[in-house]
Amino acid sequence: MLAGSVIAIGEALIDRLGPLGGDPSSDLPVTDCFGGAPANVACALSRLGAKVSFIGSLGNDPFGENLNNLLIQRGINTSGLQQDSLRPTRVVLVRRDSDGERCFEGFEGDKGLGFADQAISLEQIIRDWPLVAENAQWLVAGTIPLASEISSKAFLWCIENALHSGIKIALDLNWRPTFWRNQVSTVSEPSVKEKNQILSILKNVSLIKLAKEEAQWFFNSSDPTEISSSLPQRPSVVVTDGSNPILWRLNNHLGKSFAIIPSSVVDTTGAGDSFTAGLIYKLISVELDQISQQSAKDIIQFGIACGSHVCEGIGAIEPQPYLDDIENLLSLSKGGSS
Repeated sequence: MLAGSVIAIGEALIDRLGPLGGDPSSDLPVTDCFGGAPANVACALSRLGAKVSFIGSLGNDPFGENLNNLLIQRGINTSGLQQDSLRPTRVVLVRRDSDGERCFEGFEGDKGLGFADQAISLEQIIRDWPLVAENAQWLVAGTIPLASEISSKAFLWCIENALHSGIKIALDLNWRPTFWRNQVSTVSEPSVKEKNQILSILKNVSLIKLAKEEAQWFFNSSDPTEISSSLPQRPSVVVTDGSNPILWRLNNHLGKSFAIIPSSVVDTTGAGDSFTAGLIYKLISVELDQISQQSAKDIIQFGIACGSHVCEGIGAIEPQPYLDDIENLLSLSKGGSS
């Protein structure tokens, strides 16, 4: 077990996967899987052997109870996990094409007040913070809490207090327009308001992970150096692109790393979150400013292996790797970096 710990904050929910090529709202069979990017990262980190605390809110319903039990079973500190008696646990409808690639098609279960993850209570976080922040080195988050007024206040408080405590912040930009809009939208690009809301917090982070299309939408560039240089903290930046090469900048070291192709792709849900967990797992034991060119390559390749492993199973959490799985995969892989 690593000495330092990680806090993950944000949504824990249910991914309702439709049959390959089918509609998750009407076609059978559907598969309900535990998910939510921060919960996925927390579970992946814990399975690798890291100490993790999770801050979020679940509904007082069977989905919420099962998610809570999963987090406990994974050995995650749930002192910051809240239960909402008014709002349900969110169910996300996930459409998968015949190759396992997915897109989000809306939600189920809203009774008029929204979902539990939209109402993370700041008052409860303030009370529970000492229990979750002890020995924390990293706070890992996405941007979805910013999409709702209540959770946004809680989220921004955590960012501010992490900074004051010397906790580094890793942010997966994780742009999901469905979560920001009241109805399913065919427009993927963020509006000016949505873009500015997200960019406002990026000035405080140490590491940004984002997909190539997100990089273009938010920074008009997929070059990690250009993105880093546009922000005052000059953060490390990792730009993913599905199965295409990953471009990265860690501690001013630059590189391009190649995917490890899974033996079979069942479902890509959670691959990026497992990748993020792999990066953070390696960064717990080293300071960013101490990373060499070779160690930067190794950190990225470890993350790639974590992401690849998840694609071979259904859902984001159940197929997550143990440390031995990744060590074996890396020893067999010929994936390289330049």
